[in-house]
Amino acid sequence: MRTSFRALAIVAAAGLAVTGLAACSSGSSGSSGDSKTLTYWASNQGTSLQNDKEVLTPVLKKFTDQTGIKVNLQVIGWNDLQTKIQTAVTSGQGPDVLNIGNTWAPSLQATGAFLPFDASAMKAIGGKDKFVETALATGGAPGKTVTSVPLYGLAYGLYYNKQMFSDAGLTPPTTWEQLETDAQKLTTGGNYGFSLAAGSYTENAHFAFINSAQNGGSWFNSKGDPTFTSSANVDGIKRYLDLMQTQKAVNPSNAQFDNGTQAIAVFAKKQAAMILSQNNADASIQSNGMSADEYGVVPFPAPEGGKQVASHVAGINLSIMKNTKNQAGALKFVKYMTSADTQKTLDDPYKALPVLQSAASDTSGQSEETKTFLKIYNEQSKPLPLVPAEDQFESTVGKAMNDMFAKIATGGTVSTSDIKTALQTAQDQVSQANG
Repeated sequence: MRTSFRALAIVAAAGLAVTGLAACSSGSSGSSGDSKTLTYWASNQGTSLQNDKEVLTPVLKKFTDQTGIKVNLQVIGWNDLQTKIQTAVTSGQGPDVLNIGNTWAPSLQATGAFLPFDASAMKAIGGKDKFVETALATGGAPGKTVTSVPLYGLAYGLYYNKQMFSDAGLTPPTTWEQLETDAQKLTTGGNYGFSLAAGSYTENAHFAFINSAQNGGSWFNSKGDPTFTSSANVDGIKRYLDLMQTQKAVNPSNAQFDNGTQAIAVFAKKQAAMILSQNNADASIQSNGMSADEYGVVPFPAPEGGKQVASHVAGINLSIMKNTKNQAGALKFVKYMTSADTQKTLDDPYKALPVLQSAASDTSGQSEETKTFLKIYNEQSKPLPLVPAEDQFESTVGKAMNDMFAKIATGGTVSTSDIKTALQTAQDQVSQANG
């Protein structure tokens, strides 16, 4: 299990007393202490790290031209970003401003290493009312001052191959029951109804959450204690696993797919009729040879009578390290990056959903796909658990699902009892780590 941010909070607190975390060290990997310089860690949102540099460099130059503040850009891949943030928290040597996965916000907030966007800070970046309420809700734990603000919005959708559906006489499913039937019917001629990143613990954790939410379930109680073994959670996971196990609509080889791009490639090559992916999948689909008019997107359907939760509120947030020596400049930068003009510039290459009220409410000129994702994001999404142990939920539950998919892929069977046992083990790990 990866190191939890909750544990890092304790280490960071000790660091405050011993090393004076509030006084940031200098260096290329951290705050320079120069009021005319900022270090910015950007996450990999484009097709490559180089692509991100090409997209961001002119945007950052414009900020420098406007303010005189130079931005030292570092683009960091997702495999490394969380570890680098953890190191920055414990060492006190980090950037001034950084991108975070919004699901990490409560865990990072608990470390105390990030600047709260209190009334003064929020006013400095343009006020909280400019943000979509759904997006801003991911900025930290409920009842606490947010320590991150939205930058790019993302949501899951059900991508489907139009020709495969037409040839089979099918229309996109609106209920889970229809999805199962369609997936079985579309599993023919060496092709499958579905492609899943069944070996990705993050993808699996996301769909454990979404399927449970459709059942009305929750992974933590009001005290922040894990409640992993509830029937809503168990049944939600069973439903998802059974796409491979009982429906036989997922190629067992998908258990080896440890990231979403592998599942996307299978879909784009027309070897599977459906995938569940976030709205930034388009570039990967098209780079694999499938044109935009060959696929459509609808909300991920719930079972009949279930709650209409089609995604978690996904996306990227911006945070400021509390120990920055250029807080005024960092706030100017966050205001700039979340301004209407900059958002418009960045949302297109990154295929991001707008996180600003002004942009989200204006659907003129937007494609039907974008409108679908906006509806999912604003009306059919629910934040992942806003608790410090959220990262541990993803790690323990997601990896348990990896193991269960692997068992199914090699001919084994996973029962309801097996799922409950695996979730009990995950719950015990989280309880022990936070006890």
